Amino acid sequence: MTTTNTRPAPTVWATLQAHDAPALIDFLVNTLGFIKTAAYADGDQVAHAQLDWPEGGGIMLGSYKPDQEWSRQPGTAGMYVVTDDPDALYAKVRAAGADIFRAIADQDYGNREFGVRDPEGNLWSFGYYRGEPRP
Repeated sequence: MTTTNTRPAPTVWATLQAHDAPALIDFLVNTLGFIKTAAYADGDQVAHAQLDWPEGGGIMLGSYKPDQEWSRQPGTAGMYVVTDDPDALYAKVRAAGADIFRAIADQDYGNREFGVRDPEGNLWSFGYYRGEPRP
């Protein structure tokens, strides 16, 4: 049983669908560092997976089902993920041989970030910029 003390705080969850959801999950966990919190599958078909980002938030994903109401074309998403140490993550991702489309660099707006493409073609940007303070 989940209680309000054990549930994560409300947040935004991005959702993805994948042609090969098990492979995408493996990449996101083993290469990028997400935590596999839940995965419900029947063979290679993933009905639902929850991957948490260790520093907060996460994503939900499943196998591509083009005939469903909530269907997203695989490989068309772009995500920005906050990390306190983009340099360490960049070194890990680079060592894993991931498809880096933008090398780590300081940005003119004060961020330090890099970009990587996952096996489905989605774009991921990682940096320490946390957004502007709420008014």
